[in-house]
This record gives sequence, C-alpha cells and structure tokens, in this order.
Amino acid sequence: MKILITGIAGFVGSNLAREIRNKRPDVSIIGLDNFIRPGSENNRHELKALGIKIFHGDLRNRSDLETLPSVDWVIDAAANPSVLAGVDGKTSSLQLIEHNLGGTIQLLEYCKTNQAGFILLSTSRVYSIPGISSIQVESKANAFSPLENQEFPEGISRYGVAENFSTMAPVSLYGASKVASETLALEYGSTFGFPVWINRCGVLAGRGQFGRPDQGIFSYWINAYLGKQPLKYIGFGGKGNQVRDCLHPKDLVPLILKQMVSDSESYEQICNFSGGVENSMSLAQLSDWCKAQCGTHKIGSDPAMRAFDIPWMVLDNRKAKQVWDWEPKTPINDILKEILDHAKEHPDWLELSTP
Repeated sequence: MKILITGIAGFVGSNLAREIRNKRPDVSIIGLDNFIRPGSENNRHELKALGIKIFHGDLRNRSDLETLPSVDWVIDAAANPSVLAGVDGKTSSLQLIEHNLGGTIQLLEYCKTNQAGFILLSTSRVYSIPGISSIQVESKANAFSPLENQEFPEGISRYGVAENFSTMAPVSLYGASKVASETLALEYGSTFGFPVWINRCGVLAGRGQFGRPDQGIFSYWINAYLGKQPLKYIGFGGKGNQVRDCLHPKDLVPLILKQMVSDSESYEQICNFSGGVENSMSLAQLSDWCKAQCGTHKIGSDPAMRAFDIPWMVLDNRKAKQVWDWEPKTPINDILKEILDHAKEHPDWLELSTP
C-alpha cells in the first residue's frame, strides 16, 4: 500500500508518518510540504531517515502535484489551522481559502485521477459558533462546564458537541473552509467512486508542536511558561476558564489504518475523534499544572473578547467508540509531560517556530 501525506513536515503530518512507519513498516509513504511554517524544515531529515520521500510543493499549484507518483490513499494534513486566519492581519482571507479549500480541491482531482482514497483531517471548528456559545456554563475548579439542568441545542450534551450539531455559519472563515472541504470531498468520492473519510479532530497536541497563541495552545502555553515569557488569559473575564479537549495525533493512526481497509458505504463517513471530556482542560488548570512542574509565573489578564472565542469546546467522541471501536489512548497528563520534556530540551523552540 502507498500513502501520500500532505503537510508531512508539520506537527500532525510528521507524527502520522512516524507512527504509520512504526506500526506498518511495509507501507510506502511519500509526503508533500511547502515548508512555509517556520521550524517545519526540522522534520525533513528525520522523515528522510525513515525512508520517507518528501516532495517540496504547494497544494495550490496543480503542477506541483503532477510530478507525484500514484498512491492508494491520501491523508490531508495540510492546512492553515488558525481560527483567526484571514482576520488577524497576518494572513489574508483569500490566502486562507486558497490554502485550505483550494488545496483540498487539487487533492480531490488527484484522487479522481489515481482512484486513491481520501482521508480529510477536519476540525471541531466546523460547528456553529452561536449554538455552542449559547449553552449555559458554570465555573468549577477554574474551568467552565455546562450546567446539567438546561435544555441543550440538538447535538450538544455534557459529553460535548456531536456530529449532528449544526455546521451553519458563522463558524469562522477557517471553519467554513473546512466545512466546504468536507462537502466537496464527499461529493467527489460519491461521483467518481473513491472512498472518503472525514475525521473531525479536537485540539491536537504533543511533543515538538509549533505552538502559537492562536493554534497549538497547549504547546505554546507550556513553552512560554517554562521560558517565563508573557502570558495572559483573554476574554471571559480574563480568568482562563475556557476549556478545550486534547488529543495526540498518534492515537489517530490505528483508526486511519482501519479506515484504509474498510468500505465507506458500510460506515458513517463523518466522525468526531477527540480527547473528549476526560482529556479536556482549561487554561487556568494548565497554568496550575505548569506551576507544579516549573514553579511560579505571573499570568496577565485581558477580559476583552476575541472573534470566534467560545467558553467550552469539547467534541463528543462516543460515536467513534460505537462505530470504530476507537478511543484516545494517550492521557492528557502524558501529552503535557512530553511537551514539557521537549521544551526543556529545546529552550528556543518558540523563537524557532515563530515568524
């Protein structure tokens, strides 16, 4: 079996490549990356040492895909993953759409030509913001959690946001680019007869992630805390009670390998894969964890809200257990510990991975 991983030099792509190589050394892996993310060049040499051939190319350019050999499966891990992309003054809205949606379209054309299966790594941010923001939360142990005795919108419960919750706008420009990519992937697969899986992931985190305040928050927070760099809680009273779930990308590999030998007509094609409630944490709780590991560091506060912020974003992963017999294997404390160990080994990591 031959696999193409896009965004292979990024955190998620490189982790998937390493873990697939570890579990299935018989599988041939090639990768594509444009290396525009600072620090991504670091992964090139390690991946090449594993026998993985990496092509330098940009998904937005059809000609860059024409030199790729045919494969059996494509794993699309290439994207601008920031919910603030297109509105933060650092990237334009057109750049975001060209990267996330335009790149997906080029890959779907490649899959059509080569009759390759397609696995899209999507996101929790495809879900409608107003509905999630409307749920009533309370603060317990410095973390928001939904009030039990409320009438939840359809698709939301104390277990998180499920697959049947609305994906109607507004979801952010980033979320919209992924919703559109999902829809086109399903249509291409149905029209041209190749298998498609849509894996909606919670926050992915682990050792070597290139964290920034708007993405890779667990890695960014730990690296910045250890280096005594300025940190502050933004929005929701400036107390850091907002909650996200956490998943290690290597936990996706058993699922992906199973999807590659499964009939997409026999399984639901869209499913949430996340750390769930058990692997979730607020920024304030993350600071407490850092304090226990690294000592005291002053955290600032800014109560002003940012665009697209939500107090509690946890994906309900129960369908993944029911349909795929899948559940996260790496506890959140283990994920945080490996991030911290990497941060201690690389004290300049934030400077390396920040433009």
